[in-house]
Amino acid sequence: MNKLYKDPVNLIVAGVGGQGNVMVSLVVGNALVQDRYFVTIGETYGASQRGGSVMSHVKVSAVKQYSPLIPEGQGDIIMGMEPVETMRILKSYGNGDVVTIVNPRPVYPVDFTGSAGAVYPDLDVLLAQIKSICYKTYIVPATAEAQKMGNPMMANMILIGALVQTGWLPVRQEALEKTLHEMFPKAVMENIEALNRGRELLM
Repeated sequence: MNKLYKDPVNLIVAGVGGQGNVMVSLVVGNALVQDRYFVTIGETYGASQRGGSVMSHVKVSAVKQYSPLIPEGQGDIIMGMEPVETMRILKSYGNGDVVTIVNPRPVYPVDFTGSAGAVYPDLDVLLAQIKSICYKTYIVPATAEAQKMGNPMMANMILIGALVQTGWLPVRQEALEKTLHEMFPKAVMENIEALNRGRELLM
């Protein structure tokens, strides 16, 4: 079992309802449990059925089970499936040491589609702001790559692959593949292909 760089490691998966946040946290969590880590997952939902904010807290420890919710200012890794949601989470949970993986494709959360006068920020400016407040930022065009593969829903699996490749969490490829066989027996190869594509993007 590879060591965590700190204990616990606090991972937050941030996005918009329908993007598959819960699935991401379950896949990563189950893979880590196979290697005997203690994993606690907590979900918070906004208006998820209408494209509202969805956030998954994942605490990973080699020594004990922790309570699920991560205190403000104590995020270690932020996986942002949507840029505005990534910034939203960073404002509450970020710090000088936080590592962020962000998919740069806007989804236009309900805050913008349902509020008169709300304007989505300039994407380049938004990504520059994210970079400026993080220790390390990985911009992973997961949606664009998933579309090339013919299935936009594979974006979340591409992001998991990128997470693996960063090395910030000791998630083994073999454990992930076993998890995918258990969770998606009818779409194993497609998910593994997306996982590998995410890794390739950071090689």
